[in-house]
Order: sequence, then structure tokens, then C-alpha cells
Amino acid sequence: MAQFRIQFRLHGYAKDYAKELIYDVAKRFRVKGVTKGAVVPHTTLYGRSETNNIEEVVSKVEKIGQEYTVVPFEIVGFGYFDSERGKVIYLDIDPSPELEALRWDLAKGLRKISPPQPWDTKRQFQFHVTIAREDVDQKFNAIWEYITKRERPNINQQLLRITVLKILDEKRSRILYEYDLVLKKLLNRTQALSRYWWRKTINKKRELHGELLCQPK
Repeated sequence: MAQFRIQFRLHGYAKDYAKELIYDVAKRFRVKGVTKGAVVPHTTLYGRSETNNIEEVVSKVEKIGQEYTVVPFEIVGFGYFDSERGKVIYLDIDPSPELEALRWDLAKGLRKISPPQPWDTKRQFQFHVTIAREDVDQKFNAIWEYITKRERPNINQQLLRITVLKILDEKRSRILYEYDLVLKKLLNRTQALSRYWWRKTINKKRELHGELLCQPK
């Protein structure tokens, strides 16, 4: 059985802002829950789950992704919640109706072919990007005070790709595929990590919005 997770990853300024904040909090308060492995600011859309047929999962993601193009959302502030492993501090996402619908479509489709988490069975969902987790409980008040004294972020962002990750262990995961909503194309791992294909994605998005293009290399 392969363990997997479905997510989308921040890009551009939102990605840079989140990474800077994650490393700042980790260094300042000596918490390592998010920085154990590679820091990739993201939001989980489904899972963690498992399957003995990952191609069926990928096919379902592709089919659902074909119904969407550019999915907007906003990063609007900070929040926290309690999990089984302790408190989680996060960047709060204000989802658009499109993002809510996409996440729910994925949850409904994927839970038919793989075991869902409790949150995957509910329409209401807390979209977030984790900043600190697991080892923050004793330092929560200090971290929360520090974060909430910062200027509240108000960042517009767009979900352009849905990422299918294979979970290797607690620290590591590996991109298997990404479905590109803009290009309407399923990307293998090499393509998903390619700057050439990312420029094609951005160019197509700009074309859809009547913006200037950049030249793929």
C-alpha cells in the first residue's frame, strides 16, 4: 500500500513570505516541527491516505481538475488549532467558492477509493498553511504573541496545480504527478519540477488574463 497526500503549493510572493516566516519562527523559538524536512509552504486538500492503486488516484485528480482553471484565494492572517500532536499555528486562507468546491470534489471522489481522514468527510474545511506545529505547546503563548504583532498578511494567490505526493516517511515525501489546471495537462515528476513547464504555466495564466508573457527556456 502506498501512502499519499493531495495538496497545492504556494508560489511567488506568497511562497517567499511563508518560508521566511517559517524559518524565522523556527530559529527564534527553536521549534522544528515544520523544518524537519524540506520547507514547502502548502495546503493539504486530501489525506494523508493510502491506496494499492495510485494510478486510480491520479486519474481521479486529473478528471476533477479538468473542471477547474484558475482557482483564487487570499492569505488573510494567522490562526491556530489543537491537533493530536499538539498545537498548530498557521497562515489563514480565505477560500474562494471555487477553492471550496475543488477541495470538496476531491474529497468526495477520493474517499470512494481510499480511506479518508475525518476532515475529508466534512464540507467545512480549515484551509491553512502551517507555520509551526508539534513542538510548540510550551512556547505557544510567546510564538502567538510574536506572530500576531506582525502586520497581518493580505496576499492574493491562485491555485494553478494540484500535487499528488507519495509519502516516504514522517519527514519526506515525493511528487509523483501534478495536474496543471491552466495547461489542462497531467505532469509527471520531471515536468512538475521543470522551470520550463512552470514558465509555460505562468505564460498561459497571463494569456488568460491578458498579461505580458515571459519566454520559456
